[in-house]
Amino acid sequence: MSGAALGIEIVVVFFLALFLLHRYGDFKKQQRMVLFGTLLAWYLCFLIVFILPLDVSTVSYHLRSKNLECYKPWSYIPDGVMPIFWRVVYWTSQCLTWLLLPFMQSYARSGGFSITGKIKTALIENAIYYGTYLLIFGSLLIYVAVNPNWHLDWYQLQTIGITAANTWGLFLLVLLLGYGLVEIPRSYWNASKRGHLLMKTYFKAAKLMTEKADAEESLEDAMEEVRKINESVKYNHPLRKYIDTILKKCPAEYQEKMGRNMDDYEDFEEKQNMYPSEKSLVKLHKQVIYAVQRHNRTRVQWHILLEQAFHLEDVAKNEASATHQFVRSFPSQEPEGWFSRYIYTPTVEWYWECLLKQWCYRILAVLLSLLSVAVVWSECTFFSTHPVLSLFAVLIQVAERTYNYLYIEMACFITIFFLCTCVYSTVFRIRVFNYYYLASHHQTDAYSLQFSGMLFCRLTPPLCLNFLGLIHMDSAISHQKKEQTAYTSIMGSMRVLYFIADGFYIYYPMLIVILCIATYFSLGTRCLNLLGFQQFMGDNDMTSDLIDEGKELIRREKRKRQRAEDGENRRREWKERYGNQREDYTRNRNVHSELKETTMKYTRSNRPDRDRVELLQDAEPMDFNADTFADDGLDSESGRHHPGGRYLSMSRSRIFDDV
Repeated sequence: MSGAALGIEIVVVFFLALFLLHRYGDFKKQQRMVLFGTLLAWYLCFLIVFILPLDVSTVSYHLRSKNLECYKPWSYIPDGVMPIFWRVVYWTSQCLTWLLLPFMQSYARSGGFSITGKIKTALIENAIYYGTYLLIFGSLLIYVAVNPNWHLDWYQLQTIGITAANTWGLFLLVLLLGYGLVEIPRSYWNASKRGHLLMKTYFKAAKLMTEKADAEESLEDAMEEVRKINESVKYNHPLRKYIDTILKKCPAEYQEKMGRNMDDYEDFEEKQNMYPSEKSLVKLHKQVIYAVQRHNRTRVQWHILLEQAFHLEDVAKNEASATHQFVRSFPSQEPEGWFSRYIYTPTVEWYWECLLKQWCYRILAVLLSLLSVAVVWSECTFFSTHPVLSLFAVLIQVAERTYNYLYIEMACFITIFFLCTCVYSTVFRIRVFNYYYLASHHQTDAYSLQFSGMLFCRLTPPLCLNFLGLIHMDSAISHQKKEQTAYTSIMGSMRVLYFIADGFYIYYPMLIVILCIATYFSLGTRCLNLLGFQQFMGDNDMTSDLIDEGKELIRREKRKRQRAEDGENRRREWKERYGNQREDYTRNRNVHSELKETTMKYTRSNRPDRDRVELLQDAEPMDFNADTFADDGLDSESGRHHPGGRYLSMSRSRIFDDV
């Protein structure tokens, strides 16, 4: 089994990152470069999180195997593999977050019409970004060179760069972690309250409708600009190819309205029109891409929010049901699968939605709260090694004494997974106006995807170092002389910068206590509310007004959908009731039409013979005294005998013979 666990986790983590990217990104529309860069960044960060427990168990085995014989853990990784693995993963992620992803961000947002133009725009936008880093690094390098007490080699210079990157990441990590440690347990506890999620959904509906209207207005303004330029620039103008590129990015209904007339062959040189410049077209192209993406995102989010609101209203109605059968206002249009038919029946759904789900959320909220308290306590006491006060360090040391490597791996994985959940969920929840926003159901733009990849790559290394400090596996913090993990050896010794190792890394995480208290009392939410950014607060008049507005919007959409379904049901009933009669009537009508056509064809085919016989009768002399007159030509076909003479045939005795 040597190395098998490492290979299995590498494959599993890849599919996890691919699944998340498919949920938030759009494989069909977004650029392959954007998708690949984001996937690689997420994949490397998830790898660090999942592989680090194996590194800890391997070091624990090495520590115990020096004194006495003990069995190898099933996930033991051979010597020399982990240092190479961590070196490749770490430096690849750092190149992504500090060099490639910022450039790819600007490239994806650029409105240029060629690859060269997009690259030029990306380099100009990142010149200040890269210049700032070079200035800081150069200042530190000059300071080190001037100081006579420091004699740095390449390894120490590399450690300074890693320390600077981890310091920046730790500064942001504590802010996000302090919010997530309180907000995640509280969100599950609030979800267990009856009606809380419904009120919050009404609040979101009111805000989303405002955003949706703003997005539609922005799209209309952008399309109006495109229409004007499309009408002014003719087919033979040099800028026409840029106009066609912009038109391809517009929605289909606007493309049909603005479809240029191909019969218009006016020469653009004959009229003195004010034509746009290429720079203005680049700006318009960027505006159109942003407006279309935002419009599509708000439209999809509105439909998803409506489904959530309808479901929560159904839960509120079914709570008082005496039949214990969950009844939906709008049944699903998709056919039921075997899971819904045999396992998740309406009775099971009622017990889960109306009874069990609330208690499961409460139990989960309590467990997460206990984990949050343990993390806060350990963050404030992890520097104490005699006695050991960090709860996670105590758990790992107890497992090491019993040689329970599986317990070590599970404890490490649960701890670091909880820390990552608190940090990463905050990254997925935060929203910086409309520039950074991770929206599910394939509605995240390229800029936000790459920005999240940058944040993950900058937050994951300091998060893992912080975790190793919590379990006393980082000698730079615990001040213990023992074998380090391969991950810590790649990070280098923080003793090069003693004021960071002994000061910032130890005392700054204590700030998490203040952040947790501020999050518990919703100080940030109240500040944003005072600044004009409406937040969901139960004791606020603006929140109550938005809840009422959202409730009315949901009620209006529900009536609209109900009318549509009622009309569809009436059409279906009408078809079932009168469909058979209509089919019989149509079938009889078709048969009658076929008989009529056959008769008309037969009559038209015999009409010339009848005309010739009548002409012959008019030409021959009539014998009015004859008793009978036989028309051989006509009687041979019809089998009927006519009386002699035309006038004699109208006598009273034979007037009804043909009837």
